[in-house]
Amino acid sequence: MSNKKVLVIMGSDSDFPVMESCFRFLKKFRISFDARICSAHRSPELAATLASEAEENGYGVIIAAAGLAAHLPGVLAAFTTLPVIGVPCKGGALFGMDALLAIVQMPTGIPVATVAIDGAANAAILAAQILAVGDKDLTLMLKDYKKELADSVSQRDMRLQEKLTGIEE
Repeated sequence: MSNKKVLVIMGSDSDFPVMESCFRFLKKFRISFDARICSAHRSPELAATLASEAEENGYGVIIAAAGLAAHLPGVLAAFTTLPVIGVPCKGGALFGMDALLAIVQMPTGIPVATVAIDGAANAAILAAQILAVGDKDLTLMLKDYKKELADSVSQRDMRLQEKLTGIEE
């Protein structure tokens, strides 16, 4: 298990269905995490505290999920030097494009790594890759995972070839 934890912050409990795959991957890679609800607009003091105290509380990465204006990842990044990964959540009139653009367009000096809209699984995998820089066991787990991905492609190709041989002229 990684010696650093991941802090996952969601703008709302309605983000849980999106973030569930993140939690599953963190558990798959045996990475300890804590999840919190915090709003950049409704509880900015809490956001500042969570981010500014994250490193001393043993976190190595912060994952922040937010929709619509999606200021949460950027606000958190402003209060820490830890890597922050933003997960734009689909919703609203623009179906998550507003959240994606809000998260990815951070000013110089306050970077937020950004995954796809509803890309919570990739956020967890990216967090694992960041933590693996100093963790050989986690590196091996990620290498095994990548091999599983390659094997699944090979299996799908075999199924395709079987289907193709069954097609008559």
